[in-house]
Amino acid sequence: MKGGKIHMNKKSILIGITTLVLGGMILSQNAVQAYKGDPNVKGPNYTAERHEAMTKAFEKNDYNAWKNLMQGKGRVTQVVNKDNFSKFAQAHKLALEGKTAEANKIRTELGLGLQNGSGRGQGMGMCK
Repeated sequence: MKGGKIHMNKKSILIGITTLVLGGMILSQNAVQAYKGDPNVKGPNYTAERHEAMTKAFEKNDYNAWKNLMQGKGRVTQVVNKDNFSKFAQAHKLALEGKTAEANKIRTELGLGLQNGSGRGQGMGMCK
């Protein structure tokens, strides 16, 4: 009888740990998804200085400054390049103006995923 009780406790603990891990993964993914494509939500890399530099890069259409700030992080750095950066900057400007449908259309054309999973992949926030 004791062996069966120990086995049940181990099984219960394993199920509990698995539930916590899966729950944590889902919650963390939702937290990351929250700022993607929304310039009004601060991402995990946000600092006032970085935001200012990012804003200048978009305003000046300066791909190299943006690329240096992004440091190769996120799918967005695999999709956005020197040739399509001006379109990406336009999407950022439209999003800031509250024209999310227009911004999302450009993001989709570029192949950046949106929060609802459309597009060809998952993008990172435009300036976060």
